[in-house]
Order: sequence, then structure tokens, then C-alpha cells
Amino acid sequence: MVDPDSNAHDGEADAAETQAAQSRPSSLSRPLSSTAVLGEGELAHTPLHYGSPLREQRALLEKGAIVDLAHLRILRLSGADRLTWLNSITTQKLDTLAPGVATETLVLDPNGRIEGWLKLVDDGETLWAISELRTDDTLEFLRKMVFMMRVTIEDVSDEFQCIGALVALPDSLPVTQLWTDPWPHIGTGSASYAQVDLGLGVAGEDHPGLETQFVIGIIARADLRATSANDFTMAGFDAWEALRIAAWRPGVNEIDHKSLVGELDLLRTSVHLAKGCYRGQEAVARVHNLGQPPRRLVFVHLDGSGHIQPEAGAEVLAEVRGAERSVGQLSSVALHWELGPIGLAVVKRNLSAEAQLSFDLGEDAARVVGAQETIVAPVREHDLDLPSRNRDVDMRNQNR
Repeated sequence: MVDPDSNAHDGEADAAETQAAQSRPSSLSRPLSSTAVLGEGELAHTPLHYGSPLREQRALLEKGAIVDLAHLRILRLSGADRLTWLNSITTQKLDTLAPGVATETLVLDPNGRIEGWLKLVDDGETLWAISELRTDDTLEFLRKMVFMMRVTIEDVSDEFQCIGALVALPDSLPVTQLWTDPWPHIGTGSASYAQVDLGLGVAGEDHPGLETQFVIGIIARADLRATSANDFTMAGFDAWEALRIAAWRPGVNEIDHKSLVGELDLLRTSVHLAKGCYRGQEAVARVHNLGQPPRRLVFVHLDGSGHIQPEAGAEVLAEVRGAERSVGQLSSVALHWELGPIGLAVVKRNLSAEAQLSFDLGEDAARVVGAQETIVAPVREHDLDLPSRNRDVDMRNQNR
């Protein structure tokens, strides 16, 4: 008899092996390799930490440490139509993007669900794109949409690599192009879905993302091979992720097959509400003008007294109508040097903002509880000036 569970596990193993095979080794010379702990799958060549994850977080914040982001893919778009063309098929207004200005854009399906995510910066002749989400599918979509436009799309991940830092990269790194994260500022033509600055045109003063300025440098691999990790203070990807979570910055972990931009507060940096048509625009406009996202992103403070934490992907449980029910999923989790165990979760929109969350660790382990902090507002008010009903021509229910 064939065990269906074994087939599922075999499929997961095959997928992990494929991701590992597709990931590219770092070109940064690494005499420190004996202390680097690498990840799995797409992160197979990305150092998660160098033995001291909490110290590495502080080094990122205070000492100019850099992070090896070998798993990020790099695309290069050239041609006279590159900006107007990408503007027409993705969510951000790009046709007037000035050289050196960093932004991000999304590829949506017809129902407004997120399929691709590109971090962008143009140098006046070339548009550089950093991708971490379903890059092969995104590339396939982009190439199908070129038609007669003057655009050339190249995957240059074999020639270039990404290095991350906070605020600035060391001057000794020969950066070809620098992407500065626009998060959490609210772009022109965009809007916030976060409770902390709902309805404002600028990020709220209490938004934690204002304290963390991520930058990603695109560097030629040939130049990186001439450098050494010993020349820099290094931090692992775990440290990068911990600071991202603390900044309420959504990442690829927060995106699943049904993610909408409003659920994750991504609209503030990646969507322009007044630009021309693109695939999925109608769904985005409908939710923004008339509805509410079905789910919402929350920040989670986890109980660390048991020294065991749930993993990303764990089911979120809460009491609903007198019974404990599944209300979402823990998408990211980290141990923060100052806040302790923290996470991001995507939960049902109508879950009470005061509800205590819990996470089942399985077997005989006690459950871990968590307190949620609202990121995406449970309810957004709509300020629409809708036309009034003309009773001279609309005869419905006139006898009531």
C-alpha cells in the first residue's frame, strides 16, 4: 500500500532540492565560513547567522554590519519603453520614475492576488529589479507581455549579487546600484491601511518602521570575489528578518496564494491608486473604495517563558463564539535582541483586536500564547461621494 503522506513528503523534499539547486552561492570571499550557518532550500547558500544572532542584530543597527543576501534574484530591464511598459502591467506608477529613486511594484492576478514582487531602481538607462517571490513565474509573465515594446529583460543573478545593510553600505563595497527601502513612508497616490496612520498622508510618528532603514546593494560578483568577509562586520539573514518583523515590514513569508495588498499594508509603498489600468486593478479599487480586506496583518508578542517557540507557518488559534478556532497563520517569527520572541501573523479581519492568540506546538508541548498588536486596521471608513438615487427614473420599491 502506498502511504499518501510519504508522497507528500517526497514532493516537499523534491521542491526543497530544486530550490537549493537553483540558489546561487555567494561570491563574497568567506574565510569566516566555519562560523556561518546556512539555510535550506532557497536559502541554501545564505548565512542565517555566524553564531551570535542577537549580537548580529545590534551590529546591524549600531555597527554598520552587512548581510549576505545571496538568495535574491536580480533582473535588468533595458530599452526605451522599460518604464512605460512596466507601468502598464504592474501596480506602481513607473512612467515618471526618476533615476536613483527606489520603489517597489507588484504583479497581480486578475482577482488582485499577489503573484510577483519587484524592488526597483532606475539609473537612467537601465531598470534594476530585485525579486524574492516566484521569480521564474514573474519572468515568464513579463516576457509574455513585451509584445512590440522596446524592452529587453535579463536575469543577471549570475553576474550580480545583493548585499544588505541598514542606512548605508560600507564605502569599500563597489556598489553598482543601491535600493533604499521606501517603507514605511506613504507614496504619492498611495494610502496606508495601518491603524497607526490610517487616513494620514505620511507615516505615523509611532510607526516602528521609521526606526529601520533597509538598503540593498547590487554588486558585481567579480568585484565581490576580490573582497573578504573578514573586511566587514557580518550579520546573518536571521538578524535581517528579526529587524524586518520588528519594523512591521511584510516580506515574502506573509504572502500566500490568496494575499491581497490591503491585507498586508503593502499599498502604502507598492500601489498607485490613480494610475492607468493593470491586471488586478479593479479588485484593488473595489476593496479600497467599497470593501474591507478579508484578512489583516498583526504583530505578535510571543510568550518566551517556555523557551520554545512556534515556527513560521503555525496555525493561529483564538477563542471565537465560545470555542477555540483557527483564525490565521503565523507567517514570520524571530527572537529579537530587545523585544524577545516576536512574529507577524495574517488573521481574519473580524478577529477581535483584544483576543489572545495561542499556538499549538504539537505532541506533549504546552501551547505558546501571544498578544497581538494591530497593524492593518480591522475597519477602514470609506469617504465616497456617491450619486444619490433619482426617483424619477428609478422606480424600484416606490410603493414601500
